[in-house]
Amino acid sequence: MRRQAIDRLDPADVEDRQRLETLTTDSDGEVRRAALARFDDPARLVGLLERGASRELHERLLALLIGRAGDTPLAFRLTLVERLNDPELLEAIALQGDNQDLRLAALARLDDEARLLTQACENGIAAVRQAAAERVTSESALTQLSRRARRDKQVARIARLRLNRQREDAAEARQRAARREQLLSALEQHAEHAWEPLYAGRYRHLQREWEALPDVPSRSQEQRFHEAALRCRKIIADHEARHHAIAAADQRREDADETRRSLIEALEDTLAGLRQGERIGEQDIASLQAQKRLLANRWQTLSDQHAPDATLSERYNAALLEHERILAAWQRAETQAAALKQALEACDDAPLRDAVAALDWPADLPPPALLARAQRRLNDQRDEAAGEASASAERFARELGTLDELLDRGAFKRASRLHQSLRQRLEQLPEDARREHLPMLKRLGAQLAELRDWRGFVAGPKREQLCHALEALADDRDLSDGELDRRHRQLVKDWKNLGDAAADRELSARFRAASDRIHERLSAWREKRDANRQQNLIARQGLCEQLEALIARPDPRADPDMLRQIRDRAREQWRRFSPVPRDQAEAVGQRFGTIRHALQMLIDQRAQEIAASKRELVEQAQTLQNDDGPAAQRAEQAKLLQQRWRELGRAPKGEEQTLWRAFRGACDNIFAARENERDDHAQRSRERLDAMQALIERLDAWQPENNQDASILEAAIAEAEDLEPLPQGRRSEGMRRRWSGIVRARRERLSRLAVSEAIHGWQALRPLLDAHLQADTKALAGEPAEDVESHDALSADIQRAHRQRNALRRDPPEANQVADRLTRLRVHLALLAGSQVSRDDEPLRLAIQVERLNEGLGREQTRAEELHGVLAEILATGPVAPELWQREAGELDLQLSRLAELPPA
Repeated sequence: MRRQAIDRLDPADVEDRQRLETLTTDSDGEVRRAALARFDDPARLVGLLERGASRELHERLLALLIGRAGDTPLAFRLTLVERLNDPELLEAIALQGDNQDLRLAALARLDDEARLLTQACENGIAAVRQAAAERVTSESALTQLSRRARRDKQVARIARLRLNRQREDAAEARQRAARREQLLSALEQHAEHAWEPLYAGRYRHLQREWEALPDVPSRSQEQRFHEAALRCRKIIADHEARHHAIAAADQRREDADETRRSLIEALEDTLAGLRQGERIGEQDIASLQAQKRLLANRWQTLSDQHAPDATLSERYNAALLEHERILAAWQRAETQAAALKQALEACDDAPLRDAVAALDWPADLPPPALLARAQRRLNDQRDEAAGEASASAERFARELGTLDELLDRGAFKRASRLHQSLRQRLEQLPEDARREHLPMLKRLGAQLAELRDWRGFVAGPKREQLCHALEALADDRDLSDGELDRRHRQLVKDWKNLGDAAADRELSARFRAASDRIHERLSAWREKRDANRQQNLIARQGLCEQLEALIARPDPRADPDMLRQIRDRAREQWRRFSPVPRDQAEAVGQRFGTIRHALQMLIDQRAQEIAASKRELVEQAQTLQNDDGPAAQRAEQAKLLQQRWRELGRAPKGEEQTLWRAFRGACDNIFAARENERDDHAQRSRERLDAMQALIERLDAWQPENNQDASILEAAIAEAEDLEPLPQGRRSEGMRRRWSGIVRARRERLSRLAVSEAIHGWQALRPLLDAHLQADTKALAGEPAEDVESHDALSADIQRAHRQRNALRRDPPEANQVADRLTRLRVHLALLAGSQVSRDDEPLRLAIQVERLNEGLGREQTRAEELHGVLAEILATGPVAPELWQREAGELDLQLSRLAELPPA
């Protein structure tokens, strides 16, 4: 009957076309084929294809698109092919199309390599075969294509060429990858080696070879290369920095040692001059003390930068001991001076002898004038002469040894002064002492004369050279003032170093004249230099005042690093403000040294306070490490401790590293515990995801068979709720979307099953309905109304409708009311089935929809419950005339058949 009804439907009519579209999904294949044959528009079939595909739909659409049926223009068919996504249909169009462009359009929509391979081998058009062959890319597919496409030499050649090219490219890529990996491994091994002389060259060679490779490295390879290159460059930079630092430190150490050596020699010369003099005075002691203070300050400054050499330290300590010994003797002499003077004025020998003994003047030092008078007063003429002779002889012998040492060292000036003094004092010695020391004095005098002659022999040309150099320097107008002054001072220093060797009055006059010319030329420059030195002095004094203000009012929360920066910058500025006037350099230098010492004490004090605070942080971190609280919360607290650690600044250098190791170890353990907790959480999340995936697969494979299977779905939903919350991520979102779709589909099927069961229950009531119709016919014919008896167990709604039908037969309503009620129920069924209604029934459909919305405000009914209520109302409507029932029954059965259709399992 459905097959016969298709021939009476007109596709041009909207309602008939909708019925035909419904029949295209009929359960019978012949009905579907007949319904599809009524459609000549492939665009409408493409729309049906998007809703659901069937074999008959594929056949009809294929016939229309390839031109076998219908008269659709080629351009329109090309447009429709570009909308298709069905690979089987596209493959069939590419094989059977009536036009090359049509086949190529369908081929362009194919992505499956197996289908492309089929087209390349079996398509009847060469251009299509070649186009398909061009899109085959995998090695296995190309191998099959080269074997199967022997009839088409062009396709076979394309396959062989692309296959060979791919194999060559793969082999070359493997070689390049192996070479890149080899270079990368070599660079990583090189980064682990210690520095050697060829380390930098080897690194540059590996880097050039890496950059010369044509292919692009992967992200992991690029990262490995950068990490290894960074390590190599760090080793090279560390070595270069270490090398430069060592060289600079060595140069500074050598300069410092040379400066120390000159300072020690100057102090030793001064001490030796005191021992060689006739008398020691107050001026000699004051000059010695001033020289010692200057030496001590400069020695300490140099020692702050570099440790002194052991030999120089020994010489320095020995000179300081000698200085302390002389100073102690002088202080004793000043202490006993009053007693000696009083005893000499009183001519009392006993107090004088006690004072001289208490003074205990060293024998190798010339005595002060007052002590010499006391010594002469204590001894008589002969004892005094003998004592003086003996002392003079011993002193003369010691000074002869000193003269020998000076001549060996080439110290001509000091040796010449000492030799002149020894010659004058030789006549004052006793005869035996004079005979003993005279040969040695002559020998040393000959050595001195030889040294004088040699100095004169060397100094004569040297003086000529220095004089010419100074005159040339005075006439040179191209030199800057600074360079002129430096060379002038150097030449003057070299001239003075010659002493009286090869002295010449004319050369000296020429040298002084040239020097005066230079002095006159540099007068303006020296005034400017002095002004600059005065400005540097003012700047140094201002710097000292700023630092003194900082030290006087220190910030109790000052950062030691900032104080260290202030100290270092102050030291840099101090060096920048140089030179200063010489007469004030020592005073301002001592002031800056005192300030720097106080600033260092302030830095050390703040550093110790920070160390105490950091020890407390270490204790808190260790306590937090041993706590049993949540690892994430402990990690957040550890971050706060780390932030406080960074805000505190640095402790003293050695203690900072120790505290940091302890603090970092505790924090690392806390963060490791957090990572372990995260790993556990991630593992539990993965387990929930796996369980959810298994539940989804289980529910996806399950299809409900009847309405009672709803409990299985509710149990699955409850199980899914127990697995929530799922971890955030794309996988979880995909699972939720799939789960929602599956649950929605299963609920829809259960709803359709419930509707189908309700319809089947209605069909079981057809005997009861037929009995009521027969009783209605009799009652409407004028016969007495009879009640229909029900022999089956009925539900409460059906039982109530059954009694109502019997009651209406005894007191029947108007015929038009019964007809309106049946029409309303028919429209309600059409609305539930989703069917179209006639234009006359459209207001009724809208009214029913409004009522359904109003009734659903309190509790929304299911389709099965609503259908059950409509069927009960149909049973309760009566009495129904036979012609009215015959007119409405067909439409009611049609709507019920549509509602009874189940979705595919």
